[in-house]
Formats: sequence, structure tokens, C-alpha cells
Amino acid sequence: MKQLCIAVVASMLGALSASAAHETWTGKISDSMCGAKHKAAAEHGAKNEPGAKKMSDRDCTLACVKDHNAKYVFVSGGKVYSVGNQDFGGLQEHAGHTVKLTGEMSGDTITVSKIVMPAKAKK
Repeated sequence: MKQLCIAVVASMLGALSASAAHETWTGKISDSMCGAKHKAAAEHGAKNEPGAKKMSDRDCTLACVKDHNAKYVFVSGGKVYSVGNQDFGGLQEHAGHTVKLTGEMSGDTITVSKIVMPAKAKK
């Protein structure tokens, strides 16, 4: 009987850990300063003069993380999620890109396990 109880408890724990399985979302890698919307290049020292180029989302994200100690975030469906593992290699590589991100969510924080660029739509 004791072994049966142990087996039941072990299977229940296995089911609970399976419920925290990895999920995949589509969204954009951004930074905690800008979140869902990147601001003017002026915040990075660029002049707001006529003809000045707007900074790309990628350049803005990288600059905010490097120069302003911002953290990488993931934006999906207009909601901004914290990234729990800031040292994940694909974050810098895909900064400012729309990606498919796989990981585990706990509250508003995602621990990233995989980042890939989505396949381009056929024309």
C-alpha cells in the first residue's frame, strides 16, 4: 500500500511539472526602457534635426541595454514580459527582431529556452 501511495504522489508531481512546460509566443525582443514602443533617437544622443535618421528598433534596444543598463524584455500582444535569464545568447542576436520565443512563464517573467526567427510569409 505504501508503494502505491508513493507511485501516486510521484505521478502527481510529474503532472504538475508537465503543466509548467515550455510554451512558444511570437513577439519582439525589446528593452525595459522602451518596452513596446521605441522612442526618438534623441534619448541616445542623436539630434532631432530635420533629415536625421530614426534609430532602428534593433539599434535602440542594443543602445538601451548597453548605455542605460536596461534589461531585455519580450513584447507580445502589446504586453511586456520580463526575461528571467538576461544572459541567454539569442537575446542580443535578435534584439529588435520579431521572433518565436520558447520558454517557461512564471507571472510576468519568461525564462527563455529558444529564440528563432519566424519563417517569412510566401508572396
